[in-house]
Amino acid sequence: MAVERWSERIWIDRLPEEPALGDELDHLNGLLEDRFPGPDIILDLSGLSIIHSTNLSRLLRLRKTVLSHNARMRLAGPCDALWSVFLTAGLDRLFEFTPDTATSLAQLQVSAG
Repeated sequence: MAVERWSERIWIDRLPEEPALGDELDHLNGLLEDRFPGPDIILDLSGLSIIHSTNLSRLLRLRKTVLSHNARMRLAGPCDALWSVFLTAGLDRLFEFTPDTATSLAQLQVSAG
């Protein structure tokens, strides 16, 4: 799995394309379940071109886990096709997006200090 522990407080996951995406989201959710407070999570979407409804549900479940563990989550670098899915589903109001992983890292580090 592709989870990079950038620091004790920030993890980055470069998400794979379907069909491996679902397993990766479930794996990350499992890693977080027993951690309190949890690390802040950056999901790098730049490698994705599509996301299915089942994995949108997994993403929402992961968001719930992250928030319940007093942590934050950023979705970084979605392509136009993914962005339109998030907009159409109204998920642009639930998730925080950044243009890339570096911007997410900067936001999380500045707000933590």
